[in-house]
Amino acid sequence: MKRTISFMTGAGSTKHNERAFIAENVDKDRVQYNIEYCNEKIQDVYQKLSGEALEKYNAKQTRSDRRIENYYEKIRTGKQENPFEEVIVQVGDKDTMGAMTENGQLAKQILDEYMKSFAERNPYLYVFSAHLHMDEATPHLHIDFVPFITESKRGLETRVSFKGALEKQGFKGGTRNCTERNEWYESEKEALSKIMLEHGIEWEKKGTHEKHKSVSKFKRDKLIEEVETLEEEKSALEDKISTYKSAEEYAMVTAQKAVGNENFEIPSPTLTMSAKAYKTKLVEPFVKRLIEFIQDLARRCYRAEKREEEAAEKITTLQKEKEDLKTKVWDLKMENTHLKKELKDFEKIKAYLGINKIKELLQTITDKTKKQKER
Repeated sequence: MKRTISFMTGAGSTKHNERAFIAENVDKDRVQYNIEYCNEKIQDVYQKLSGEALEKYNAKQTRSDRRIENYYEKIRTGKQENPFEEVIVQVGDKDTMGAMTENGQLAKQILDEYMKSFAERNPYLYVFSAHLHMDEATPHLHIDFVPFITESKRGLETRVSFKGALEKQGFKGGTRNCTERNEWYESEKEALSKIMLEHGIEWEKKGTHEKHKSVSKFKRDKLIEEVETLEEEKSALEDKISTYKSAEEYAMVTAQKAVGNENFEIPSPTLTMSAKAYKTKLVEPFVKRLIEFIQDLARRCYRAEKREEEAAEKITTLQKEKEDLKTKVWDLKMENTHLKKELKDFEKIKAYLGINKIKELLQTITDKTKKQKER
């Protein structure tokens, strides 16, 4: 028996995978036969993987704008990495391994064994949501995972990186047609084919993963991989630039001021001066002046950092006050809306009773209130 292998990336809808809602192609009566291997909240996964690394990273930052309040939100709203990745794995198709057939049950067994060995093969792909679906035409797996690396020299020590995670697992890539992802795809297919072979099914190869794609999708995926690589390199450079740019500018200005200052020029020895005298009388005083200059610079840098921290705290306070004012403005708007409504209601009453009747009622209320106060 020969069967094809389908191993493709998915859109990653965990709500769909856990059947929080039922799509048209799902048989409600067969949902009970699905298998849920895990289903963690992704925010909890980020805390588990990078919580400690995030605390260490923030503790080192002297500037508040460099702090990361929520690593998951930073990744989710950024452009470098996806918050998580998904692969969909399938053996055969609806004609050869239909979910309602005996072969479908065999496919279920094969996919179950494959899933249970996935984490062992992929230690840097944290699977937080995995489901085997038997309620559609063909049994298939949805595996959602967060790719991560440890001991990173840039940013957080433990951070999200699909490319980095695959490199950690030994997939080096190197060419456009042989990327880390493509190598990993083929490796996982091989792992699945071995399990299939144990059940008497041979892998029917009908071309590579890329050949099944349309030309436009193939080109798009290649561009995405290239862009991701460039974005990582760009981010690394931006970090270095932002770290050194201001310090370099300050150092240049200070150095230019020092140029031409006689305090920083080593005097030439006289013809009759011995080496010892030159050292004690000229060189050592020069070194002393240089050390004092460096100490002064260090003190200035320290004061500048403190002022920057104070400014950042003040900005945070002002932002909070701004938000409080926004809230008050909103409350006033709501109060104004309420008053407008009451005014409309009064105009309706006035139109119905007439102004004289209203004045008479107001006078009655005033007289009654006065008598109560007198009592």
